[in-house]
Amino acid sequence: MNHNIAIDGPAGAGKSTIAKAVAAKLGHIYVDTGAMYRAMALFFLRQGIDLNDEKQITAACDGADVSIEYIDGSQRVILCGEDVSEAIREERVGNSASIVSVYPSVRTKMTALQRKLASLRPVVMDGRDIGTVVLPDASCKIFLDASPEVRAARRVKQLLEKGVETAFDEVLADIRDRDERDRNRPIAPLIAAKDAVTVDTSNMTLEQVINRLLEIYNAR
Repeated sequence: MNHNIAIDGPAGAGKSTIAKAVAAKLGHIYVDTGAMYRAMALFFLRQGIDLNDEKQITAACDGADVSIEYIDGSQRVILCGEDVSEAIREERVGNSASIVSVYPSVRTKMTALQRKLASLRPVVMDGRDIGTVVLPDASCKIFLDASPEVRAARRVKQLLEKGVETAFDEVLADIRDRDERDRNRPIAPLIAAKDAVTVDTSNMTLEQVINRLLEIYNAR
């Protein structure tokens, strides 16, 4: 049995933060698949490609070289030789990633890389379809969730900490739009795997969520 952990959930549910912490405690490698999709989206944006034109997206896919490196234990996302770990965190890039992630060509490219990473050593991988598509044989599957309002509030707080003022209503609308796209896309929609344990983080502290996931992992 492998020791991989698959964490899925909607935008703002705390997947990345939780996955990083759990990976650190277990000595696993953390793989942020959302960052990989953001890197692809950034590539298309820089190329000036219409994100709604699937033919253009598919044609450009092969030109995008996305990889992950670990520097002093920190994951860095590399796009065509450039460290874009900070650039991909822009709000427009996140929204664009949700759009391009519906295309088969993009998902095929990302899934192959993600599976390769998981085959090398135990990972904690988070995203939208990890337990259902990317790592269906993961020994532990978690579906993290929280209400749209709670997720929007968290995002606004993160932006304020970076000195970026954003209206709560705008962030909430963006999150609901992304939820709609992610849950209703024809390929690998956002759903909990049948054997996943759902954890609603709306009223939980970070430490409580981490401990809960470790309990689930150890029980498996």
